Amino acid sequence: MPAATRRDLPRASSLDADADPGEAAAEKPPGWAAARQAIETGRYWVSPAGRRPRWRQKLFRCALFAFVAAMRLTGLYGRGRRNALAPRLVELELQFDTLPQAFDGYRILHLSDTHLDMAPELAGIAGAMLAGLAVDTLVLTGDILGAHDAPLHTAVEPLVPLIERVAVRDRRFAVLGNHDPAAMADALERIGFTVLLNRSTTVERHSEHVVWTGLDDVHYFYTDAARAALDRPGIEGFRIALVHSPELADAAAAAGVALYLCGHTHGGQVCLPGGTPLVTQLTRCRHAGRGLWRHGATTGYTSSGLGTGWPTLRYGCPGEMTLITLRRRP
Repeated sequence: MPAATRRDLPRASSLDADADPGEAAAEKPPGWAAARQAIETGRYWVSPAGRRPRWRQKLFRCALFAFVAAMRLTGLYGRGRRNALAPRLVELELQFDTLPQAFDGYRILHLSDTHLDMAPELAGIAGAMLAGLAVDTLVLTGDILGAHDAPLHTAVEPLVPLIERVAVRDRRFAVLGNHDPAAMADALERIGFTVLLNRSTTVERHSEHVVWTGLDDVHYFYTDAARAALDRPGIEGFRIALVHSPELADAAAAAGVALYLCGHTHGGQVCLPGGTPLVTQLTRCRHAGRGLWRHGATTGYTSSGLGTGWPTLRYGCPGEMTLITLRRRP
């Protein structure tokens, strides 16, 4: 397989929501922006399990304040912070009967939940770990932003030097997460990502291809358009789904998706001894809350994420970047 080549990433003078998207604006399906805006400004979050009032999230945040206070009192806060700044590079090799021969050995770097506005120093730590890495595709499965009200540039600008350390042969794909406003799509396009908003595209290799389907976030911003994009990609072939959350694992299996890459749960972020998450924030498909899983014929991987939400602490669950090699089963 030829070596990947490094591509210089375009830089923008401003990455905030009011910046002019210019010619690199993300391709948006008809009606997507209006549907997204209606949920962003509405009274309810929406997942495949139905509507949820926002006040529940406020109660959860109160519980987090109590947890942080307890960690400070017990002297464990500093350890949790150090844990959050010590990610690992996880390497997986996944075999598939239906993988096109031309994609045997195909390498994917999977990043999720980067949240670099919460801990900008994590970009330098992760970038040093990735220096010199060559892959075919780099994918980012949402939650670039950590604090919902933070300016976009505080999360996107630290991401640029991180991904610049990786040589990418084909393309960089991204989807949005529940922390990301609609404007994040254009910000990511300006730094070299193809943002898949309930649509599919292909990557070709020697007259064979793989179909990539990316959905808008399904934890807060689920719409029927996401399910339709999953069920009817409009392109036949070996399929990889990029979704922020694993909450459509069953639907992906029914739709014939071979590989489902997601994040959202942070692997629990705080886990009991043995790695059992205390909270995953999933409304359904809880069996897919962390790591490698299967649902029917679909193989899935739920990343524990590079960064964290608030608080910036981890216990029993290190952050991660995931290097996946696809293999055709002999």
